[in-house]
Amino acid sequence: MEERGVAKPIEVTDETFDQEVLQAPMPVLVDFWAPWCGPCRAMVPVLEELASKHEGRLKVVKVNIDDHQQHAAQNRVMILPTLVLFKNGQAVDRLQGALPRRAIDGLLEPHVGEVVPS
Repeated sequence: MEERGVAKPIEVTDETFDQEVLQAPMPVLVDFWAPWCGPCRAMVPVLEELASKHEGRLKVVKVNIDDHQQHAAQNRVMILPTLVLFKNGQAVDRLQGALPRRAIDGLLEPHVGEVVPS
């Protein structure tokens, strides 16, 4: 039986956003979230699974907008959670709200390659 990766989403701050997201050599899925947001907490297992499943092809990061507001404002985050996919330093797609895994897979597929259902 094949063992799954143990990659986890990376916590990113306003200070590390450029390096971790905009300068990343692979697509980056940014989760803009807040600790008080129930739907954000519900997304944690899905994001952890995506980070492990796509390790080496996709970086998954989290930005706590209560503590780090600069990039949330620049990306016009108005609804939590908001997932923004960056590729080559540019925002290329986004999803808002707690959505089913298939919606996130649909967002990622054109940018990361075929997504095999779990």
